[in-house]
Amino acid sequence: MRLYSHRDRVFHLGPLALEALARVPSCEVDRTAVPPSDQRALGTAAVAHVLGEYFGLFRGHLTGPVAAGRAPIPDDPALRAANLKASAYFLDASIVGGCRMETDDWLAEPIPGHTHALVILVEFGREPHAGDPGEAWIAGSNSARTDLRATELAAVLSGYLRRMGFSATGHAEGASSVHLARLAQRAGVARSEGGRLAAPYLSRGFRLSVVTTELSFESDRPLDPTGSLTPGNPEVVMGRHGTRPAWWDAELERRPLHLGRYPMERIARRDRPTTLVEDEAIVRVPKRADFFKRAQAGDLGEKARRERMRFPMKHPYALGMQPLIAGMVPLQGAREPLVPTGIGGDLSDPLVNAQAVKALGYFLGADFVGICRAEPWMYYSHDEVEGKPIAAYHRYAVVMLIDQGFETMEGASGDDWISASQSMRAYMRGAEIAGIMAAHCRRMGYSARSHSNAHSEVIHNPAILMAGLGEVSRIGDTILNPFIGPRSKSVVFTTDLPMAVDQPIDFNLQSFCEACRKCARECPCNAIPFGPKVMFNGYEIWKADVEKCTKYRVTNMKGSACGRCMKTCPWNREDTVEAERLMWLSIEHPELAPAIAADDDAVGHGMRNPVKRWWFDLEVVDGVAQRPLAGINERDLDLERIRLGDRQKLAMFPPELQPAGGTTLDTVVPVDREAGLAAYAAAESVERARARLAAIPVKPASSPAR
Repeated sequence: MRLYSHRDRVFHLGPLALEALARVPSCEVDRTAVPPSDQRALGTAAVAHVLGEYFGLFRGHLTGPVAAGRAPIPDDPALRAANLKASAYFLDASIVGGCRMETDDWLAEPIPGHTHALVILVEFGREPHAGDPGEAWIAGSNSARTDLRATELAAVLSGYLRRMGFSATGHAEGASSVHLARLAQRAGVARSEGGRLAAPYLSRGFRLSVVTTELSFESDRPLDPTGSLTPGNPEVVMGRHGTRPAWWDAELERRPLHLGRYPMERIARRDRPTTLVEDEAIVRVPKRADFFKRAQAGDLGEKARRERMRFPMKHPYALGMQPLIAGMVPLQGAREPLVPTGIGGDLSDPLVNAQAVKALGYFLGADFVGICRAEPWMYYSHDEVEGKPIAAYHRYAVVMLIDQGFETMEGASGDDWISASQSMRAYMRGAEIAGIMAAHCRRMGYSARSHSNAHSEVIHNPAILMAGLGEVSRIGDTILNPFIGPRSKSVVFTTDLPMAVDQPIDFNLQSFCEACRKCARECPCNAIPFGPKVMFNGYEIWKADVEKCTKYRVTNMKGSACGRCMKTCPWNREDTVEAERLMWLSIEHPELAPAIAADDDAVGHGMRNPVKRWWFDLEVVDGVAQRPLAGINERDLDLERIRLGDRQKLAMFPPELQPAGGTTLDTVVPVDREAGLAAYAAAESVERARARLAAIPVKPASSPAR
């Protein structure tokens, strides 16, 4: 964990103190140098064996058509380089550099017009220690895992450039027409040491990818062959300017991989969630009841219908991710039972299996992993395309959270032109991780299927809650995590692999959210309740007005989508020692919640930080990126909006006000807002629900059979 904040560090510099390294105007390139590879042998149970379909998909998008017109981006080469580097760091690149192309950089005929190369270095994932859970599934897979991630980045970034109207091609291991190692040396992301590439600051191995393009941008200088790759400057060692400190990797290595980076084991666990869940009262709803599906079908009006399929992809950066997100849907997997193959060894111990699954999730890049039973009420009842019933088909759900990134959210308003890209990045990465894990389970002979934002047959929030990854928050339809707050997207895969399940967590969030109304105050469409929780379809919840919320997100013409509630939440904190102290203070002293929430406003948390603003404000219209037609949302905190609570009117839409099971997207079912307002006004209070349940006689336990 960092001691010092990175709030004054521009995002395109990345997490490492690359600016402290000695560099030279040019270097003698070692064409025979190779990047690091796995130190462990690849076993029969390794996850690397299921990556082929994903390599095929990602490689298929390394090139493609170029938009008919060019985006109005700055001519300044330095600003262009900063944007491309930041775009790569947002996708979790470890080191990024750029250089002009030379003839010797090509392995084949040069691509006409491609004058520059963006070089991307991705560090290996952390592996289990010898004998730790998941070792057999992970050993020998790091090169393949990291090559896949590097290929993903090259596909997205080349797609981003093409969507802006610039010819661009991605290159990665197994699919490259350029010399990756040569370009890595020339762009200053690595150097040759004894015939092997070495990168600054990294303690693990790495792999490479490249994007060549006709877009000109500022080049970097090569690393000094005699300079240190780990400078001993005290400011660098301590991470004085918000960079990764020298102890970063050692601190992580002390934790077993299956526990993840964050100490979730320190959070209290309960037999049941901190909010009431009436399992037997929950009515399963069809996918057609999801309000984004309702917008798509026309239930929310013509404008929402027209904008529904465009709103998350209005920015060329998000459009660069779209083919990968859509392409992973056919890879999601099986519902039908399978027969164990014997691959994976002895899988009879549910606890060992659960720990191995978690280790694999963290190895592939998840930020949090939890496991719960896949209860029938977590499944949708019918699909939305053909109206077919959906049966509950798996016993367990593995739930993962992907952090949307504090730094970019720090620079944004929450509903400006980068908002949807934040979501799409997390959705894309989650689909990749869950899809691979489900494929790995199937290879071992256990039925498994991933459920991403692009296609899910389970409702994620109940699974997040029961898997112990968060509590119900005032935001309502967002489960809040103690370490990253609401700043995440979820992905699930269900399976029949026997696993030990996690318990729900309790970090006193209910007390905090009772005292804090910041998300309600800052919601642009006044959809988050200022008032108390109510019962909704068996759940105790601060029920947001999903019609208002969906309409705003879909038809927001000054940005793409919205995440302003996540942006302004006091639990959306930077990962520093000081922020962690504040988190534990919030948990251990719930009586301080009003003061902590007020202080959050006083220090300006939730304001836009211009240092972190790295993206170009662009809107894709008819396939061409241009300046946004309606402008840009430039919101900051507005304390006066607290008055909106006095006249707030909210609607809710319980199952009886939703499209019936079997309804497809071809049928319009207009939203009945008046009925929704009446339903909210008549909603059962939590106190009444608890009293009702307390009055039900407890059934005596049956006598044990003799």
